[in-house]
Amino acid sequence: MGALGLILGRAGSKGLPGKNLRPIAGRPCVEWTIRCALEAEHSGALERVVLSTDSRDMRRLGAEAGIECVERPPELAGDGATIDDAARHALREIGDGTLDPVVILYANVPVRPERVVERAIDCLSESGADSVQSYQPVGKHHPWWTAVVGADGSVRPWEGGVLNHGVYRRQDLPQAHIPDGAVLAVRRAALMLETPGVEPGPHAFLGARRAGFVNEPGSVVDIDSELDARIAEAVLLEHAGAGS
Repeated sequence: MGALGLILGRAGSKGLPGKNLRPIAGRPCVEWTIRCALEAEHSGALERVVLSTDSRDMRRLGAEAGIECVERPPELAGDGATIDDAARHALREIGDGTLDPVVILYANVPVRPERVVERAIDCLSESGADSVQSYQPVGKHHPWWTAVVGADGSVRPWEGGVLNHGVYRRQDLPQAHIPDGAVLAVRRAALMLETPGVEPGPHAFLGARRAGFVNEPGSVVDIDSELDARIAEAVLLEHAGAGS
């Protein structure tokens, strides 16, 4: 059995309309993810690469790159659609029950570390987990420093009774990490909601045993805003300059 690389990209977006086709460093954003998936396929980490989208333009880009494309129906492409519903639809459409795990790559992530797909697959195999996500340190946006500012200007802790948990130096904060969107590798049984003992819920497709690994800070850019797009552009242009 080999791994399936599944690129997910919707045409719409409320935060930054058309972000998956927006030019980033001279290429439509989705092309950077297509390149990542094809590199992993060429290395042997992925057996097959599929793009699932409701966008005709993204399907054209995928076909030009030589990858298979699945047309996602409108009911799985709205703001309320879930990634696991879209992924299960793609698996049913391609009709190959042997590919395992499924490596999900988001079209709006143009900046990823090298060999991040290989790292996710290795982590999944070595950990015996049902799913693996990549993370980054939260840095100064630590949950202990989260507060609520009231309409009257008052400030209270998001949780607990002490503002900042009594910690005022960043280096004194305990470790905390957040999913960075670079890669998500899931066992087929977990994605298809066939793992025993998993309670129903929005993250049931991640299975019972969940693992992760940590990327370097700043090594992933997940585009959700205009600022994200500008940062991704700057990072990719810097990389291109360094490689010239």
